Amino acid sequence: MAKVRQAAGGGRVVEVDPRRLAGWFDRFATRNDGVTATTLAAETVRVTGGNGTTATAAVPFPPLAGTGEHDGLVVGPLIEHAGVPRTVGLLLVRLGGHSVGLARDGAVLVSRTDRRLVHGRSAAGGWSQQRFARRREGQARQALRAAAEDALAVLGSRLSELDAVVLGGDRRALDELRADRRLEPVFALAVSRVLDIPEPRRTVLDDAAERAFAVEITVRDG
Repeated sequence: MAKVRQAAGGGRVVEVDPRRLAGWFDRFATRNDGVTATTLAAETVRVTGGNGTTATAAVPFPPLAGTGEHDGLVVGPLIEHAGVPRTVGLLLVRLGGHSVGLARDGAVLVSRTDRRLVHGRSAAGGWSQQRFARRREGQARQALRAAAEDALAVLGSRLSELDAVVLGGDRRALDELRADRRLEPVFALAVSRVLDIPEPRRTVLDDAAERAFAVEITVRDG
């Protein structure tokens, strides 16, 4: 079952398994009075239905070769590109928790997952609040340090095997890790997409491994 969510600016975003892309576009054509045109670009593929509805696919692990304008439904290059076997690093981080893994064909091969206690914000005031804030900052630093160490152990030691890195979780936490110079080679391989995930756990990592290879398609009605 494809994952669906609302798209910013209207429409919906569908995450489609590469093995189901051909069938998905065939069904799109059936539902929307055929397809009048396809635009293949390095980072997007856009098809336009006969009723004006559009489906714009974000090319996974761009760029896409063989770009251009075509009449009708021409998504073979996208299907072939999305189906290429790849090894991908996964780095999922939220404040207090992280999960790092190496995935191939949607399956996690190597991983590390950890959770550290980070207290929530205090409603108290004065000196007590300041002391609580310092303790919380210290806990957050330790949690991010643990995430960095696991990222180095799992991904940093296997950079030559990776085709890309897919990030997920809290963007602020990821930005703090990005500032760690030791992780520059890891973040240099990161794609622009950031997965929206719950608290990182091994089951969440398994789900992210499948989603990392999925093709995001934004559908907007005509």
